[in-house]
Amino acid sequence: MAAAGGAGSVSAVARSVSAVARWPEGFAGGLENRRAALVLMHLRGLTPRRQLAVGAGEGTASATLAAIRSGTAGTDGDRAFLRAADPAGLDAAVDAAGARFVAVGDPEYPPGLSDLADPPLGLFLRGRPLEPLRPAVAIVGARNCTAYGAEVAAAIGRGLATAGVIVVSGGARGIDGAAHRGALDAGWTVAVLGSGIDVAYPAGNRALLARVRETGTIVSEYAPGVPAEPFRFPARNRIVAAMARATVVVEGAAGSGSTITVDHAHDCGREVLAVPGPVTSPLSWVPNDLIRAGAPLARDAEDVLAELGLGTGGAMAASPELPPGLARVLAALAGPPEAPEAVAARSGAPMSEVLTALLDLEIRGLVRRAGGRFERTLLAGR
Repeated sequence: MAAAGGAGSVSAVARSVSAVARWPEGFAGGLENRRAALVLMHLRGLTPRRQLAVGAGEGTASATLAAIRSGTAGTDGDRAFLRAADPAGLDAAVDAAGARFVAVGDPEYPPGLSDLADPPLGLFLRGRPLEPLRPAVAIVGARNCTAYGAEVAAAIGRGLATAGVIVVSGGARGIDGAAHRGALDAGWTVAVLGSGIDVAYPAGNRALLARVRETGTIVSEYAPGVPAEPFRFPARNRIVAAMARATVVVEGAAGSGSTITVDHAHDCGREVLAVPGPVTSPLSWVPNDLIRAGAPLARDAEDVLAELGLGTGGAMAASPELPPGLARVLAALAGPPEAPEAVAARSGAPMSEVLTALLDLEIRGLVRRAGGRFERTLLAGR
């Protein structure tokens, strides 16, 4: 995997996307070509890049399918599949999954995908119709994230959604899930899967993905029934990056999947922002390295909105009004996690009052425990 950050990654922003190959106009236009495109989406012998190369030469989905049948393209496995394939049956399977097929050239096909070197011929969608002209921002990061990372991802997702921005992520554990949950509290989120459109992966996010389907959109380039396999997730990351105007990296260790999304974002000419983390944490490597290389720093949704010229949209909630006793204890928590004894000494309040206040503040979501110590949450404000 490529490393994130450094002059090479940042300079990738300057790469021209004008030379990227395009699907021919009208490639999937008309009923016959649309059916052929759906069949092509089920083939596994051609990578998206190779499929695009063949399609660009043939001009239409039907002609591309004919070339594969004749043996001038594709694999023996593809031809074996085509001999048994029933286009009507494939279409019915999509319907049975509660999904729809969107081909290149359709109104719902995200225009940003055309900036990829290997844009998919189509996508399978479940849930809310996509609005290609609405701004979108991707939030990505570590699967095994910290509590800090999850909190920041959820807060940024919530703030962006409040401002009317679509939050895009990969539906995975950790940062992805936190970003989706935050966005679901306030607006619209898109989950891009690395499995078939009807395969909820990971299983632990099944309930979350059901929520996304109800009020947002689930996206996959893989047909119903396609299992989640390791090689599909890097491919998924390119769609996450290309669908969004910018990518926000919250946490990621050196060489992690976050770097793949960053590289795709740079290749597409997208902005990449990073949330700073403790220099002692391995999960801070990717975002901190990006910031060192010149990526804009993102502390919250307001920073992201300002960087994209979208205004603040009231994304940041006002600090809560608290009774004087609680406010005094909260003000004493201004830095790293502290033991109750240290909070009592700083606030000047009796230990019994501090312990009661800390419990109250924890219930309100304004502080959290870190071992036997306490620290402020983002909800408490800066």
